Amino acid sequence: MTQSPAVRVTGPAGAVRVGERAARTLVSEFARRNDAKAGLLVGATPESAVLAAAIEALLPGDRLTVVPAEGASAAALRAHVTAQGRWVADRVRVVDTLAEADAAAVVIAAEAFTGTAEEARTAVDGLTKYLAEGAVLSVAAPLFRTEGAGAELDRQGVLHGVRTDLVLRNSPPVRVHHLRSTPAPAALAASLSPAYRPSSVPLTRSMHIDSNGVAAAGITLGLAALARAARPKSKLWLLPALAAAPVAAFFRDPERDVPEDPSAVVASADGQVLSVQRLYDERFGEGEWLRIAVFLSVLDVHVNRSPVAGKVVDYFVADGGFVNAMKPDAEHNVAAYTVLDTDHGTVVVAQRTGLIARRIVQRAPVGALLARGERFGLIRFGSRTDVYLPAEAAEPLVGPGDKVVGGSTVIARWS
Repeated sequence: MTQSPAVRVTGPAGAVRVGERAARTLVSEFARRNDAKAGLLVGATPESAVLAAAIEALLPGDRLTVVPAEGASAAALRAHVTAQGRWVADRVRVVDTLAEADAAAVVIAAEAFTGTAEEARTAVDGLTKYLAEGAVLSVAAPLFRTEGAGAELDRQGVLHGVRTDLVLRNSPPVRVHHLRSTPAPAALAASLSPAYRPSSVPLTRSMHIDSNGVAAAGITLGLAALARAARPKSKLWLLPALAAAPVAAFFRDPERDVPEDPSAVVASADGQVLSVQRLYDERFGEGEWLRIAVFLSVLDVHVNRSPVAGKVVDYFVADGGFVNAMKPDAEHNVAAYTVLDTDHGTVVVAQRTGLIARRIVQRAPVGALLARGERFGLIRFGSRTDVYLPAEAAEPLVGPGDKVVGGSTVIARWS
C-alpha cells in the first residue's frame, strides 16, 4: 500500500475536489520552467486533474515521478500513463512509495490538505526532503472546512512562500502555496515563463480582469443595490450601477506577447514615457543609473510587469506626497520599490502613486523569481512606474513622449 504524506484529504464535509483551474495552479511552477527539469507528484490517481495538468506541462527533456494516493493502485496509474502514449510513458515514472522517489526541482502535492496543523506540518517536512537546492513545493488547502492545515500552510507561506494563489473557481475554493526552503539562484529566472495566475477572471482568451477589479465592481453594484433598497423611487442607484463596468475595465489585464530576446528590457507598464535620464541613487548602490519613467493615465492598463528576468532581493516603501504623476516632483511621491538581482546587475522597479492613485499592490515577495514580462502588481487610478537599470550595462531605446506597452515594448537593451 502506498503511503503519501500524513495529511487527510477527507474533511467533515467529504473529499476536497481539486478541479482543473486549481490543478493548473498547483502545476504552474513546473509548467513555467523551460529548462530540462525533474518533477515529483505525490498523491495522484488516474482521474487526478493535477496529474493531467502535469503531463500536459511536460517538455522533451523533463522527467516526472508520480506517487499514488493512499489507497490508489500503482498498477492502475502505470496503465493510465502507458495509455497516454510512448512520448508520455518515456518521461513519467510511477513508483510504489514516496521513499523510491529522487529529489526534484518541483514537488507537487496532488491532494488538498484538510487535516490538522500538525499533520500539515509533518507532510510539508516530509516533502521538503525531496526538494533539490532552490526547488519549489506546491501545496493547497481549502479556504474553509479545514482543521488547521490551512492556517499551517499560511504560516509556512510567511516563512518560505514565493507565491500564493487563491482559486475561487474550485469546489470548495482553495489557496495554493508555492514554498521554497532554500534560496534559488537569480540566473534561474531566465529559464522561466511568466507564472500562471488564477487571480484574474478571464473574459476572452486574450483579456482578463484582475481580482481587484472584480472586488471593486462588486462593491459598486452592492452600493447600487443598497441605494435602490433605501430609496426605491429615486434613480440615484443608477450612478454606482453604471460605474461598475468602467471600474472593472480599469483593472483589465490583457495577455501580452513577451519578446524572447534575452537582451531586451521591456516596459513595466502601459503609458507614455515621461523621461529617460542618468542619475545617482545611493539607495540602490553605487554607480550611475539609467531611469526610464512612464506615466499611466486612468485609461491605461495598470497591471505592472517585471521588465527583466530576476530574483526579488528587496522590497520597501518610501513615504512622500501625492503630486500629479506627470510632474517632475512626482518622484518624491509615496512609492514602492522592488529590487531585482539579475545577470546584468541590480534592476529596480518603482511603483509611484499620483494625485488620485493612493493604492499600490505588490505581489512578489522577497525570494521570488520573476520572468521577463511577468505580472507582479498594480497601481490604482493613474500613476507612474520607473525602471532603474545600471547605466553602463543598458542602452535606452525610447524617449520622452513615446507610448509603451507593458511586457511587450522593448524600452532598453543590455549592452
